[in-house]
Amino acid sequence: MSHPDSRPYRLSLKWRAFALTSLILLGLAVLITWISYKSLMEQFQTHQQVNQREQRHQIETSLQSAANELKQLAAVAASSESLNDALLSLNQAEIAESLRNQWPTLQLDAGIDELVIFGLDGELLAVYGEDNNGNDKRPSRAWLSKVVESEQPQDLLLCAGSCLQFAAVPILVQGENAGVLMVSRSLVDVMSYFQRSSGDDIALLTRQESGATHGNSERVIPEWDSYSLALTHQDIVLPVLKEISRRVSIEALIASPEDIEYGGRQYETSIIPLESGEAGSANRSGYFVSVEDVTAQLEGIRETTGMVFFVALAGWLCSEAFLLFLLWKPTLRIRTLSQALPGLARGKFAELRSQVSRHSEGKPKDEIDVLADTAVELSYQLERLKGEVTARGELLEQQVVELERERDLVSGLMNTAQVLVVVHGGDEILMANRYAADMLDASESRLVGGSFAKTFQPFAREFHSGQQESDLVTLKGTRRTIAWHHTPLNTWADGKPATISVGLDITDRKSAAQRISWLANRDPLTALYNRSYFEGVLAHAVVRDMHGAMLYMDLDRFKEINELGGHQAGDDLLVLVSEMFQRQLSHAGTIARLGGDEFAILMENASAEQAVILANIITQSLEKISLDVDGQKHRAVASIGIALYPDHGATPKELMASADFAMYRAKEDPAQRWHLLSAQADKEVLQERVYWEERIRHALEHEGFELWGQPIASVDGLKVKHHEVLLRMRSSDTGEIVSPGSFIPVAERSGQIVSIDRWVISESLKMMGSWGDSDRRLALNVSGQSLHDEALTGFLENALKMSGVSAHRLVIEVTETAAVTDFATARCILQNIRDLGCAIALDDFGVGFSSFYYLDQLPIDYIKIDGSFIRDLPENKRSQMIVKAIVEIAKGFGKKTVAEFVDREPVYNILKEYGVDYIQGYWLGKPRPFSESLDD
Repeated sequence: MSHPDSRPYRLSLKWRAFALTSLILLGLAVLITWISYKSLMEQFQTHQQVNQREQRHQIETSLQSAANELKQLAAVAASSESLNDALLSLNQAEIAESLRNQWPTLQLDAGIDELVIFGLDGELLAVYGEDNNGNDKRPSRAWLSKVVESEQPQDLLLCAGSCLQFAAVPILVQGENAGVLMVSRSLVDVMSYFQRSSGDDIALLTRQESGATHGNSERVIPEWDSYSLALTHQDIVLPVLKEISRRVSIEALIASPEDIEYGGRQYETSIIPLESGEAGSANRSGYFVSVEDVTAQLEGIRETTGMVFFVALAGWLCSEAFLLFLLWKPTLRIRTLSQALPGLARGKFAELRSQVSRHSEGKPKDEIDVLADTAVELSYQLERLKGEVTARGELLEQQVVELERERDLVSGLMNTAQVLVVVHGGDEILMANRYAADMLDASESRLVGGSFAKTFQPFAREFHSGQQESDLVTLKGTRRTIAWHHTPLNTWADGKPATISVGLDITDRKSAAQRISWLANRDPLTALYNRSYFEGVLAHAVVRDMHGAMLYMDLDRFKEINELGGHQAGDDLLVLVSEMFQRQLSHAGTIARLGGDEFAILMENASAEQAVILANIITQSLEKISLDVDGQKHRAVASIGIALYPDHGATPKELMASADFAMYRAKEDPAQRWHLLSAQADKEVLQERVYWEERIRHALEHEGFELWGQPIASVDGLKVKHHEVLLRMRSSDTGEIVSPGSFIPVAERSGQIVSIDRWVISESLKMMGSWGDSDRRLALNVSGQSLHDEALTGFLENALKMSGVSAHRLVIEVTETAAVTDFATARCILQNIRDLGCAIALDDFGVGFSSFYYLDQLPIDYIKIDGSFIRDLPENKRSQMIVKAIVEIAKGFGKKTVAEFVDREPVYNILKEYGVDYIQGYWLGKPRPFSESLDD
């Protein structure tokens, strides 16, 4: 046994103090750094808000100043004598020439784009400039009428394809209003002034009208329906605007500036709307977009924050170094004491005094000195006490030895038995332990003196020595089973002979044995008989000179209920069905759950009419059962097959096969829900099924299957990438090739498809191993039953190891319907196969569930488009739409597409146009045996 002082110290006081203060100081360092960072960011944001308000004010001031300047220029032009004389003469030609001499000055020096003279009725009298605006881009006549009526200058801002500022003044001739003179100028000058004053990049945007086109399509920003009329540093600003337009709407950006990272730089973007001054022009508004590079400011904030954090860390290191310096020597003395003190418990008194030194006189004492002096004094006292204890111990040792025998006897008896009773004279209880009293719900004193037989063995025939089992009933009425062991004693305390009865409570063990026996014959979920018990009953019933009927049924759409409602919903439905069977049909015969959603009823000495009546009762009873899961009702519907013995099977195996076949025939008639085998028609079909089952078994055992291959090539270049493995059966009699359509359905129904899948996997890998270093890949089809076989992954892994073939050369194909029937299991198995290195292809896509959810969740690499969409692709518009959509969806999910049944060049051309990755079909190559060269 290890002693306390031999254990290593986990964490000393100085390191605890170091850790705690480090935690506090580091927390303060982080807090100070965070506060500093938040303060700097708030200052930066405040500065940006002030800057944005100043920008808005500058633009508004610039627009107003430009408007006033335009009105002054218009007023000067309107007061021209030549214009007044021309208006008096009412000669339109003279009016058009009246300002010809002033126009160059207005255009070049003042930047006027257009000067227009209108009559009082809004009639256009003269136009100076290139007339690019057009009537639809000039102010309306209502606005011009406002100028005439008010006889006051007016200004207006219009953004329609371009942003122009208009100013109009009335023309007064001899004190009377003779017309309106209007000038216009682009906002580019205002934008240039703003850029020079603020230093920020700026762009002028205008709303793009529906259907409008622009000469420079690069400046179109489709997300905002806008066009950039002008901007600074186009190579930087335009990409930033397009990037932020994808993230934020223009209305949101007007409400609040937005930060964006682009090209390794940080930009802050804000929009200042230019409201139209004319009623009804809300959709022609323009915008000034300010783009400010704030990378340097943010980098400065980060550098300052880092410096603050560095200074805080340096302070932490200095503080901790000083703390360790102060604590090192005191903690060293405490450590010495802690190592020496445990020695007192082991009697090492002299060793402690040699390690711990007492305080020297004349020096000031501290707490550690007091502790050291006390420890030394304690060692002397404990040393004296140990001597006294040793002397007394030797005195008591002899007395202890004398008592050990009696103690060991009593202790052993009381602790080794559950129930212990000492009986005198065969029946009188002399002593009983506490367990015996507790088991009977009585006190020990009440048991002493009572009758052993009446108390503990009321149901035993007689009391005798040796071993026996008996039942007893407690005072509370609980029945217990006790296994007794009786041993005689020659004498007891008073010299009288007695018997020791030791009892073992085996109630739980017997209950467990009964439960195990029950579980061996029962299904734990439904409490019905299980398959093993049913087959035993069937073997005793189907014998010579006996007759009866067997009903074989399974629940339709049970797998869908499991997928939609979960496995708990499926279990709940099975319990409801089994309860109905036990409640209404327990008298009909032996009812069993064979597994999954399959049930069977054996009716001994029953006729066909009685079996049909029972099938109708079951059908009607199931119609009343429904399960509500998340608001969706699931109803119990079953297909019931009826087979009679000995008519449809003289052995249990034949009868089970006939009933199973009848059940599948019942599925073909959903109106009746049950099927009773007829004498001839069903017998022929059943014989045909048995015939093919035997042929499949023979082919598996005697190499009656062959592997054929069909090439799969890339659309670009038509280079063969891999081959799909196809299974063929060769007749042992005629040597003819049998199509898979003749035997695969039978194999799927009989369960032989799993063996076929494994044969194909093994033989394909053997063949690939014989190719040496070839990189040729093969695609193998796996059935739905194998896809839900959890042993498939282990089998495939072992086969790959045995063949030495790399897993990446193997493509496992599964149908879409098989993959989603039991989605959770299929997804898990496919993922395990993919983890081995194999690729996964989803076959016949488009004719099953075709859910985007399944397509995203399944671990697949290829999607094979079903051939029903490919055959008539050039002629069928619907197929073209479906194939194109599947290709786009596959690309979106990162999957490759394979088109099957490509039998002509026009189909190939369309598939190539759609972007299909691979093709397969007769146009590329027909299926051929692998024994022949597939490279020709």
